[in-house]
Amino acid sequence: MQKVGTGLSIRNVAMNLLARREHSAYELKQKLKLRDFDVAGIDAALELLQQDRLQSDSRFTENYVHHRVNAGFGPIKIRHELRQKGVGVDLVDEYLPRSNRQWDALMERQRIKKFGQEIPADYPLRMKQARFLQNRGFSPEAVMRLFR
Repeated sequence: MQKVGTGLSIRNVAMNLLARREHSAYELKQKLKLRDFDVAGIDAALELLQQDRLQSDSRFTENYVHHRVNAGFGPIKIRHELRQKGVGVDLVDEYLPRSNRQWDALMERQRIKKFGQEIPADYPLRMKQARFLQNRGFSPEAVMRLFR
């Protein structure tokens, strides 16, 4: 459970990482593997951290969704990022808001912040705005609703 020659336990290294920010169990495991800890020791340490409520995928997901929504990102992008961080579909569904009105309002705020109040009549300018919103993680259907 200890890295040879360092004197630092897996738990201590994981707690140092968690002290900086929340991590998913998958992220922590990947970071600990990069530090040459053995996988069995990592799994045991992560289980203890979860039992002690020092690491929680649920808490990580809640914080991550809150942070990304406040940064103006849409549900598609947030869902994709969480899946890349090893968060299960159930947790993503639990913490990602379902209300289309909420996402539509966020999408409109992002469009206004970037391009101003006026929706352009010019097709190429509309498509430029639509691409921007889709890259932020909003669905093509939602973007088209905004421009109608």
